[in-house]
Amino acid sequence: MAQQESSAPPLVAAATEAVKEKKKKKRKQEEEAAPAVEESCAVTTKEEGVVSKKEKKRKKDRDVPAPENSTAAAVADAITTSVADAQPHAETEKKKKKKKNKADGADATATTSSQPQSSSPAASASTVAAEDDVLPSIKPAKSKKSANKISAGPAASDDTISPITNRPLSKNALKILAKRKKLPCWPMKDHFLDLVANNQVTVLVGETGSGKTTQMPQFLAEVYGSSAKKIAVTQPRRVAAMSVATRVAEEMDVELGEECGYLIRFEDKTSDKTVVKYMTDGMLLRECMTDPLLSNYSVICLDEAHERTLSTDILFGLLKRVLRERRDLKVVVMSATLEAEKFQKYFSANMADEEENQAPSENKSASDENTPHVPLLTVSGRMFPVELHYTQGFTRNYVEASVDKVVKCIEEEKAERGKESLENGGERTDEPLGDVLVFLTGEDEIENCCRMLEEQLPEDEVVVLPLYSSLPPNQQRKVFQDFAKQGLRKIVVATNVAETSITIDGVVYVVDCGLVKMKVYNPRTHVESLLVQPISQAAAKQRAGRAGRTRPGKCYRLYTETAFKESLEESSVPEILRTNLSSALLTLLNLGVEDVVHFDWMDPPSPECMMRALDLLLQLNAVNDECELTATGKILAEFPLDPQLGKCLIASAKHGVLKQMSAVIALLSGAPCHLRPRMYAKQADRAHKAFQSTCGDHGTLLKIFEEFEANQKTDKNWCYDNYLKDRSLISAQSVQRQLLRLCEKMQVSNSQEITEGNVKIALRRALIAGFFLQTAHISGKHYVTVKDKQIVEIHPGSQLEHKPEWILYHELVLTDKNYLRNCTALRPQWLVEEAPMFFPGKVANDEVRKGLEKFVKK
Repeated sequence: MAQQESSAPPLVAAATEAVKEKKKKKRKQEEEAAPAVEESCAVTTKEEGVVSKKEKKRKKDRDVPAPENSTAAAVADAITTSVADAQPHAETEKKKKKKKNKADGADATATTSSQPQSSSPAASASTVAAEDDVLPSIKPAKSKKSANKISAGPAASDDTISPITNRPLSKNALKILAKRKKLPCWPMKDHFLDLVANNQVTVLVGETGSGKTTQMPQFLAEVYGSSAKKIAVTQPRRVAAMSVATRVAEEMDVELGEECGYLIRFEDKTSDKTVVKYMTDGMLLRECMTDPLLSNYSVICLDEAHERTLSTDILFGLLKRVLRERRDLKVVVMSATLEAEKFQKYFSANMADEEENQAPSENKSASDENTPHVPLLTVSGRMFPVELHYTQGFTRNYVEASVDKVVKCIEEEKAERGKESLENGGERTDEPLGDVLVFLTGEDEIENCCRMLEEQLPEDEVVVLPLYSSLPPNQQRKVFQDFAKQGLRKIVVATNVAETSITIDGVVYVVDCGLVKMKVYNPRTHVESLLVQPISQAAAKQRAGRAGRTRPGKCYRLYTETAFKESLEESSVPEILRTNLSSALLTLLNLGVEDVVHFDWMDPPSPECMMRALDLLLQLNAVNDECELTATGKILAEFPLDPQLGKCLIASAKHGVLKQMSAVIALLSGAPCHLRPRMYAKQADRAHKAFQSTCGDHGTLLKIFEEFEANQKTDKNWCYDNYLKDRSLISAQSVQRQLLRLCEKMQVSNSQEITEGNVKIALRRALIAGFFLQTAHISGKHYVTVKDKQIVEIHPGSQLEHKPEWILYHELVLTDKNYLRNCTALRPQWLVEEAPMFFPGKVANDEVRKGLEKFVKK
């Protein structure tokens, strides 16, 4: 262990030195080449890749035109003409900006200043009025049609025609349009478009129910959208990307996947016609690899930016670079909280060319006239008052407490309705039943809660619906249905996906357990675990806000008021400060970011996390000592997988088991395939035992996958009979096909034929290539991890019954004990043969190291 830790700091130092050395060489080459460039006045096109420093300066300052007689001016004119064809509003925007700056000055408006504004509805309302008085709404001019531009249609007053497709709207779409016009963001349309037209970056704070996620992208599509230049809208979760895209497609009166679609990992629901594209932030990040300038997009909206996922934080830094190169690109940062001022400061600072990039304190102040202006627009939501109810003490079993609270609030509402009916002479109230939203932490809890509610409540009065990320889309859509017409009360039991990303109408009661399942990474043990942790105060407020959408509501918090005020953090910790960075650094290196250590993070990660991530990439042979991508690293960066799983996939080709490994990885990457209903636990365990592999859980997963494929067409009840989730297995099939297509593209194929009897051995050897750091050996009654000598146990749900001397594990779960999940038995000599860079030399335990040394070939 000591050797492991001491080797890491020099790695970072070496990487930094290598980057500095490269920059010195680059400057020297530029100085040597400068006279020749000056003499010939050579300024080439973008394809030739040479642009003079003077021309770069002119590009940076858009208000200072280049001399008319210069070659640079000619090239600039050509580029400007090209951009104008693709984005007809560019010149109009520049003229508007110049005219506006001369007349009013840069800071004429109240809310669109660089200072943060109040988010309260009252403040927002007065703010809007001030904006209308000082800065009249200017609707960006409509451009002429181009080959790729979707017609803007007739005048905006003709509401019967879609401004995006130029087709008459259906009756359903017209009904929806009437509702859309009542959303708080609708009156802000022209002002919002004016801000976007006059600024590269706009920050938008949209409160609950404002319509920012569904409406703003449609407004942008009317002006900037085309099949060639799309509107990208990122979401932190797959559920949100799918559900919001489905809703917006309905509002646009188009088929999902046509003019409006979504893109998530392993599923692409878009087409050549797509104008508005909802996608997970991770998928936009992957698109950066093949298209660094994101040339397919005219506007990029980063929605739910306050959640600060790892992918979103990386996109922040990358987009700042892209904005310097693409002056026509627009970025809209959409947030539900007033942390938006942080986004303002981040995008306002250091937007100059990278060569001249210095900290504001060293060069110029953040308020300097050359610093780009990033406006902030606040849109209030539709909120009714919400009563908050706290518990008097600590809640031990929050799942059962949630069920009890739901039953109680339904009974109380029934009693209130009965009382009102008596007071009104027996007349019933027309107000629909109040729907209930329950927040829990994960799939198992949610399914258990749903079953308990169904057992305790009459089925002719309620419909109980789960909501979590791995739920099939058709079941996710049920939560948006209106069951009130059928006389049913809707009870939705969800993860934090229902916190901000999606809106469920009709919710009057919220039950908040106060917990969330969150990824937490320990860089010292190299263990990333999903832990149940307290939510933040900001998250608690978001959850409560779900109850006040359509009428006054109630929020039942299953924790004390003291705990809310004193124990909960104000806001959630950004993912970048609590996650494994190896995948992020691999992505940055693949994007050509040489100095990943000093990347422009909004919140820089700790040096230790950075150091450990680089060390892991070095161990996986993804980077060399100078922190440059190796051939293996370039392949790993193309896989939408954790680097360790990607390394297993590459190694499996060497051992001849690529197809088998891709199936195992597909199952590990998705939702669990095992079903274990509480009422039928023994029957489920008996059924699962039939698939048990003597080598461990990975072999068991392979056996399940292969038998599913063999019985899929002939036995429709096979999954039901064996207590397995058919949707998880069908999803795994799709993932496997995509992984194999990627392997073919990257020229990764089996290098040898393998006999059926050797598949298990080959599979386990390939697993070692990616997870050699996640191994443990038996010591007395317990297992001890090789990396940091932690005492651990095999998880009770593991199919590995016996206790082999050595095991490999996929996940360490920290509960009352340290449990290892997805374990596979190993032979010690395989560790030495497959991971000689670590075994036996870096094993901390002297006795174990000596035991492994006998397997080293002399």
